[in-house]
Parts: sequence; C-alpha cells; structure tokens
Amino acid sequence: MSLILYYHPLASYCQKVLIPLYENGTEFEARHVDLSSEESSAELKAAWPVGKFPVIKDVTRNVIVPESTVIIEYLDQFHPGAIRFIPEDADAAREVRLWDRFFDLYVSTPMQKIVGNRLRPADMTDDYGVIEARNNLDTAYEMLEKQLASGQWAAGADFSMADCSAAPALFYAECVHPFTPTYPNLAAYFDRLMTRPSVTRVIEEARPYFQYFPFNEAIPARFLG
Repeated sequence: MSLILYYHPLASYCQKVLIPLYENGTEFEARHVDLSSEESSAELKAAWPVGKFPVIKDVTRNVIVPESTVIIEYLDQFHPGAIRFIPEDADAAREVRLWDRFFDLYVSTPMQKIVGNRLRPADMTDDYGVIEARNNLDTAYEMLEKQLASGQWAAGADFSMADCSAAPALFYAECVHPFTPTYPNLAAYFDRLMTRPSVTRVIEEARPYFQYFPFNEAIPARFLG
C-alpha cells in the first residue's frame, strides 16, 4: 500500500488527517503509535525524529510528510479524490487556509493548554495560563459565531480542510470549555460536523480511548454511548 499513516486515534491532529482520508476512501496502512512505548514509537521517530504524529509515508514517491495541514495539502495534490480540500481558486484557497490555521491556533492550542494542565502534578499547574486559554477560546467562539451565521461550512459552501481542522478541535473544546449553550450558530455547525460520516467514524474509533482523556466526564453524553 502506497500510504502509511503513523497516528493515534485519540489525538486531535491525527483525527484531522483521518477525516479527509475517510471522505475520499483513500487507501492507507494505519500504524497505531504508542508514544509511551519506545519500541512502538521507534519507526515514527525514524521517519520524523521530532516524534510527533500524524506523519504519512508515501512509499511509492519515497516521501515523508509530517504536520496535519501539510499532509492534507499533500493528499489533495498527489492522492486526490472526489472531494478537494483546497479550492483551486486562489481567494477561496486562502480563506480555507485561514480558517484551518484559526482552528489549530485559536481553538486547539488553548484547548490543549487546559487539558495539559490537568495532566500536570498538582504543584506544577498553571492556573493563570488556563484562565488565559479560556479567554482565548471565548474570543474564538465569538468570531466563529459570526463566521458561521450563514449556516455554511467553515470557509464557504463546500466541506474543506478548514472543517477537517474544526471537527476534532471543537469536539475536545466542547469537553473542556463548552460553547453549545451560548453560541447557537457554532452549536449548529458543530452538529453538522458531528453527523458527517467521516467525523462520526473518527469519534467512534477514538471512543475506546476516552478513558485517557482527563476531562472524560465532560465529554458530551451523546458521544459516550
């Protein structure tokens, strides 16, 4: 098989890459990496010494592609399917890239700050950093509420890379700093994402690992079934 994906089902950036793979039915070999196991992670580190996933290895082209956004762009260029995740129009493509980065930087990053703080020893927590992260999420939610007022996808009428970024970011953000009670446009968009078959599949595959998520009790009940 041409493509090998090094990943973990619970990791949000891995989910971001799985969504376009599933959307287009792209064939790939899944290599589940356990970073706590030196043996399990050795192949990942051999491919990408930084040791972070997701990473895709294209055996046919002998190319290693790290970083979720770069991977999706690579798939769009070299393994395209029925759905194109980066529009050909330059203005539309820039909009998709903008909102892709928005979800990564202004939703995922503060969300991970809150989650990471829960994993720290009690004497090493960063309470101020968590307050700042929650404020940043509030700002992001307010911006998204306006962006999504038309009831479209994140960056226009078509499902795109921005939505691949949005789904896992918003799923975990809802667990640590809920938005659905306050932002109806964002909540409706979240519902559209969560009923997308590719996203549903990603959540189902992550379900066995929810026990390792430090805010497990806050995962919305409909996803705990």
